[in-house]
Amino acid sequence: MEIILITGGAGFIGSHLCRELLKDNKVICIDNFFTGSKNNIKEFIKNPNFKMIIHDVQKPISLKVDKIYNLACPASPKQYQFNPIYTTKSSILGAINMLELSDVNNARILQASTSEIYGDPTVHPQPESYTGNVNTSSIRACYDEGKRCAETLFFDYHRENNIDIRIARIFNTYGSNMDIDDGRVVSNFIVQALKNKDITIYGDGLQTRSFQYIDDLIDGLISLMDSDYNLPVNLGNPYEITIKQLSELIIELTKSKSKIIFCPLPDNDPVQRKPNINLAKTVLHWEPKVKLEVGIRRTIKYFRKLIC
Repeated sequence: MEIILITGGAGFIGSHLCRELLKDNKVICIDNFFTGSKNNIKEFIKNPNFKMIIHDVQKPISLKVDKIYNLACPASPKQYQFNPIYTTKSSILGAINMLELSDVNNARILQASTSEIYGDPTVHPQPESYTGNVNTSSIRACYDEGKRCAETLFFDYHRENNIDIRIARIFNTYGSNMDIDDGRVVSNFIVQALKNKDITIYGDGLQTRSFQYIDDLIDGLISLMDSDYNLPVNLGNPYEITIKQLSELIIELTKSKSKIIFCPLPDNDPVQRKPNINLAKTVLHWEPKVKLEVGIRRTIKYFRKLIC
């Protein structure tokens, strides 16, 4: 059995990755619970192949591992803007420390990058070759630029130290284990709808996003890690929907009495976001399978249990 390290393993994505990888591997989960939750990993605690270490990736650590998934970083706007300096340091120092650990162990390492590195895109949909349109002085830049710098570090360590790297550019993802108050649009809308509160849309609601269900992302991450491809790969669902359409779908599926209200659009909030996944289809033979309505129904069921 391989020993696989997952940083941010108690987070939304990390906890799902722990569950899947524990089927055939030993898993070490690192998390300091800045945004992760102990509830997300409580089912694994008694598993003899699971080990939990409370640790901040901004500090070095010495471990024996075969593979590393580097997911640790606040990921929603509400979370990463709460302490922007901490967010940037998590991306950059975390990348350095995990790359150094990878070097010592001769371990393959995957960086959880993000669609946010494309900024407010001028190219649509966004292919991996697009270099982005990011405002370095915006309140979102702590996350955008932190992730961009992490990618740079990965490629420099690959060129200088021959580190075996993988880069996943993750687009909007949703599903169970999301924090009820994390500020992401899907969780916001579902929670508001289940409580019959006003659904708040920022802007006119005509901005678009593409949402992938967590199960699809986990399949993509593992496929990328196990592949021989070491350049960035978009992992997302190219099905595009407006934010207003998403809110209407959630109201319908929850049978909510919520009304939609409109608020000012935050600065530098992208107008469009849609992945070009031709590369993932070609090199990973991967594409999302879960349709939006199916995934939203599953996520509503998860949040209904938390609220009711």
